[in-house]
Amino acid sequence: MQEQDLYNLRYPIGDFAYGSIFTTEQNHEHIAIIAGMPRKLTELVGRWDDERLDTPYRPDGWTVRQVVHHVVDSHINAYVRVKLALTENNPTISPYEEGDWAKLADYTLDVAPSLVILSNLHLRWVTVLKSLTEDQRQRTYFHPGSQRSFPISEVIGIYAWHGEHHYQHINQLAVRNGWV
Repeated sequence: MQEQDLYNLRYPIGDFAYGSIFTTEQNHEHIAIIAGMPRKLTELVGRWDDERLDTPYRPDGWTVRQVVHHVVDSHINAYVRVKLALTENNPTISPYEEGDWAKLADYTLDVAPSLVILSNLHLRWVTVLKSLTEDQRQRTYFHPGSQRSFPISEVIGIYAWHGEHHYQHINQLAVRNGWV
């Protein structure tokens, strides 16, 4: 497989432009994307059998099952980080080793529990995000891995991108395999 093909499989919607400044209108659009993501993902994979769920989305990539569980873990962390940024002064968050998390036993479970968690998590997260003032969207947390602070406004953009990024991993696999 050619390098460009692998890049397109890894980044089906391109890279996220870290450091971007987002307008209030763009934040509202991103929040709408976050709000719709659980339904969209559930409609895609909610009835898939183990064979499909255990298919890697790309060579040497995670399986669909691992991607779904990862999205939940990542978005749980993001939700907590947003709440920390809203209640503390530029708190230092705790990074996690997502590749190591993907090797833990809960990543072998059916995706149904994660889809339920994702739906309920996003309900709570979107409720918080929709309530934020412009000043609150500028509150930050410090990420020690990146060695910089992230404003909530950018975090909203990151996770709108993140959900769609992983959705497209799975959706494009389904298209390639004739599953949709």
